[in-house]
Amino acid sequence: MAPEQHGSGDELGRFLRARRIQTSPQSAGLTPGPGIRRTPGLRREELATLAGVSIDYYTRMERGKETRPSPAVVDALARALQLDDAEHQHLRDLAARYATQPAPVPSRTVRPQLKLLLETVRPNPAYVVSRSMEILAHNPGGLALYAGIDEWPARQRNLARYLFLHPAAREVFTDWDNQIRGCVARLRALAGTDPDAPDLAQLVGELLLKSPAFAGLWERYEVTGRKYATKTFQHPQVGKITLGFQGMELEGTPGQRMGVYTAEPGTPDHDAMLLLDMTASHNEPRPSEQRR
Repeated sequence: MAPEQHGSGDELGRFLRARRIQTSPQSAGLTPGPGIRRTPGLRREELATLAGVSIDYYTRMERGKETRPSPAVVDALARALQLDDAEHQHLRDLAARYATQPAPVPSRTVRPQLKLLLETVRPNPAYVVSRSMEILAHNPGGLALYAGIDEWPARQRNLARYLFLHPAAREVFTDWDNQIRGCVARLRALAGTDPDAPDLAQLVGELLLKSPAFAGLWERYEVTGRKYATKTFQHPQVGKITLGFQGMELEGTPGQRMGVYTAEPGTPDHDAMLLLDMTASHNEPRPSEQRR
């Protein structure tokens, strides 16, 4: 099952509506009138007034019939909806999408230099992922850290799929609820600016069908999640381990990112990281893997 396809105007309207119904009148500085409010969050006319646009104009935006709001209107809506920086940028991206060309299909090929880099950073767990979180290459610890994911065929290994569908994920991540919110927010942001991307559509369609938790978060349309300086794992082989995390965009490979985990030398977490690398290297003789 694939998610519904939407144009830029539809996606802009969906985002505005999702944020509107999650913004209370009180937080926006309004005093609710007497009687019971049947509309969750702000009414359309209230948001239009706060943003300084006509009700008709705002309604057309929310219904996907107005796709070219000016930067001033976008900024006014962001202020009225109290968007954070990431949400504000997402709104700008949606408003500007009509003028952009379709993004090129991202490459799944990992350059040899990057595979060498994965080996160089050992024993630190590290991997290269696609924009839709497919694991394209990894060193031994980078895969083993996600306990049980090696049971899946290589082409099925995806961090989002692991979080929502692998039975071990809830035990491995001590803060699973926060992890899945950040995961969905990242996918939501990508879907907003490239809703027709086939790699993303396939993944989202699968998760909508198989995971009620994913479907509920997807409907909320959040595009920001918790920023992780550290991640804690309850690993079946090395026990509890807390590692620093750094994700980075890779030059020359659009859509690919590298993630690297770190620990201070001499700490129990570093010792556990060493043990994980040694154990994983025995089970996986190839230092890294390129998926074809």
